[in-house]
This record gives sequence, C-alpha cells and structure tokens, in this order.
Amino acid sequence: MTKKKLLLTLVAATVVTTVRAGGLMTNTNYHIAFDRMMARGATFDVDAAYSNPAGTVWGYDGWQLSLNFQKPWQNRDIKVADVTYEGKASAPIVPALFATYKHDRWAASAMLGIVGSGGFVEYKQGVPMFNIMLGSMLAANGMQPNTYKLDSEMKGKQYIYGGQLNFSYKLTDWLSAAVGLRANYYDGYYRGHVRAIDHPQLGELAALLLDVDQKGWGFTPLVSLNFHQGPLTVTARYEFRTKVSTENETNILEAGLGSNVIAAMMAADPTGTPARLAALSQQLGAYTAPYQDGATTRYDMPALLSAAVGYEITPKLRATLEYHFFDDKHAKMSGDRQNELSHGTHEVLAGVEYDIDDRFTVSLGGQRTDYGLTDGYQQNTSFACDSYSIGLGGAWNITEKIRLNAGYFISLYSDYKKQTVYGEETYSRTNNVVGLGIDFKF
Repeated sequence: MTKKKLLLTLVAATVVTTVRAGGLMTNTNYHIAFDRMMARGATFDVDAAYSNPAGTVWGYDGWQLSLNFQKPWQNRDIKVADVTYEGKASAPIVPALFATYKHDRWAASAMLGIVGSGGFVEYKQGVPMFNIMLGSMLAANGMQPNTYKLDSEMKGKQYIYGGQLNFSYKLTDWLSAAVGLRANYYDGYYRGHVRAIDHPQLGELAALLLDVDQKGWGFTPLVSLNFHQGPLTVTARYEFRTKVSTENETNILEAGLGSNVIAAMMAADPTGTPARLAALSQQLGAYTAPYQDGATTRYDMPALLSAAVGYEITPKLRATLEYHFFDDKHAKMSGDRQNELSHGTHEVLAGVEYDIDDRFTVSLGGQRTDYGLTDGYQQNTSFACDSYSIGLGGAWNITEKIRLNAGYFISLYSDYKKQTVYGEETYSRTNNVVGLGIDFKF
C-alpha cells in the first residue's frame, strides 16, 4: 500500500445508541421502572438512587437492592437516492445495579450502569460518505464503477460505564437535599474498511483500513432537592457537565491507491502525477489527524437539569410529569459538532401507575425528545432523530420484600432529510427495549 492515509476521511465514531433514552450522550433508562413508566423523577423507590437521590430519605427504612437487565435492538439506516445503507445496532443483555440505605433523616444510595450510549452498530455495506467518496476519486482518474467491485463495511462500539454515589439528608419535615458524584469510563472502538477490488487490469485500485480503540475518564458532580408534603412531591436535580477526553490506541490506520494505479498514473503523466498525489494527500490530511495513535477526542456528557412533579391522586393511583434539559451546546464533541446544534435537548415525560391490589401494579408512560438537530450536525457516521417514546409494564410484589418489574418501550423516530452533493439523504431509526428486574428489601 503506497501513499498511506491518502484516502482516509472523517471516520468520526460510528456512534452507537442502542440502550439510550435521553440526550445525545446521556442515558436515563437504567431501572425497569423507567421502561414501564418513563417519568420517575418523583419516585421514592430504589431507582431514586439515580432519578431522585434527595427522595431516598422518604423511601424504605433499611437496605434496598435492585438488579435490572435490559435487551435493546435498533436499526440506524441511511438512504441516498434509491440505495439504503442498513445499520444494525444491538447490545447484549445490559445490566444495572441500585442500592439504598436509609436511617432516620439520612440516606446513602448508589447506582452502577451504562450511563452513556451502550452497544454496537454495523453497516455491512459501509456508509455512503466513504463509498461515494472513493468512487468519485477513482472516477476522476478514469476508473468507472462498472470496472471494479466495492467491498465496504463499518462498525463501532461505544459504552460509557458509570458508578454513582449519593448522600441525602432531610433538612425539614418537607424538604431534603442530596449531593453525589459519578465516575464515568468511556470505552469504544471504530473498525472498518473500504476496498475497490477486482479491476481486470489493475487488481486492487484502492483501500482504506481503520482500527482504533478509544478510552477515557470523566467525573460528574450531582445535586438534588425534594419537596414532599401530603400527596405532592416536587423535585429538581442537576448534573454538572462531564469532561470526557479519550485517547486513541490506533492499531491500523492505512489508506492508499494500489501500486498498479500509481504506476499507471505515472506512466500516463509522469510530470504531473507527483504534484496531484501530494495535493490530494494534503487536502485530506486534516481528516487523518484525529485517528492517529495518541490523539485525543472529546465526548463530553452535557449538564442536565431535571425537574418533576408527582401527585398521589388516590392511594392506588400516582402520576408524574417531568422535564429534562441537556445543555449539549456547551458540551464538547468530536469536531466541535455541538456548535452545529440549534439548541440543547428538551425532553418532556409523563407517567402513571396504578396498584390493582397489594400484589400487582401496572404503569404507562411517554416521552418526547427534541435534540435541536441541523444539517451541519448530521453525519453518516453519527446522526440522531427526534422521537416519541412509549413505555408500559407492571410490577409484582412476590412477597413483602421482593418485587419483580417488567417493562417494554418503543421509540418512534421522525426521519431526518438533508440535501448533499450526492442527493437527498434520509436518516431513520427504530428502537425497542425489553427489561426485567428484581428489587429486594432487607
């Protein structure tokens, strides 16, 4: 392979978001109670360790432990003209662990889970930006698509693991506060290739090979307040921006024209070819820098403001209305893409749950997510779509100390269309999650 890195361009994170309900870089669904109700910002149950830490002082007096397992599956498709590039995103069973301890006026709580993204995505046909780019460059040198085969594939993984610890105190009979800290570990990789092969005279015309691992840490301070009086609960929670800077471990970063192609170009134009190759290499050089070994990339998790109002309509019927704001425009992303957003992410959530009797509870909830997307933000390798989500499920009190939760939610996305030099591109997604969890009291 000669003229390495000549063809590499913007392999910017085949970003995976299979588990996520929440902002562009933040998950909010960890406990199965979210899957079945969505709006959990006013709860006093064990999942308050994440959604309402200050509320744990009104929860169960003693120890609680909760184990949760979710299975997501998602499609992330890109359509250009009449060609659809299918992205299959999946994850194994995704676990989350919650624990709380309450005594008198104070409580401690903890949560372990995948707090950002979480899963894998694969485009077995590659993505249009690389395939079309490679085809265009070869056509400019007289090699048309019907003279070779294109072998292309892109895949990636992105997980942000988090461990959170909170301390809560009841300041008065109606007001409590909590402080906390979450440690976040980013683990991702990007792997892919694009090859133009089987030309009858020249063999392999060009190839791109990429294999990059990225890892990094970040820490999130948290504060929350809970007002509770009679049937009314009002809460507020704030997560500070988390700076996550990852460092590349570059295993393979190679691209170039085949040696036979270079030789043919030199034979046709020995004087002009070196200058043409040098100009092209310089033009694309800026795109290779982020993927060199040791280079750093920012994947900040934005500041999050959450507010919720919960009301016990009857002893058996409860309802919650909740709002989230993710300040994405002030959280640095790869290539400063946050500047392309028109605003941060707005989410509105609502949920109800009803106790059929002492043993069974059913619930239903919904969520609207508006990301502030623009054409400049959307990329083949990383895109989002606004959505509505619906969740439903129930809980079974097996005993006074053991509860089983089951839930399902689906996200209904709006297609995003934008005009490019290759024609209209349509980004579309689907997302489904099923979950099962068990809560213990001691």
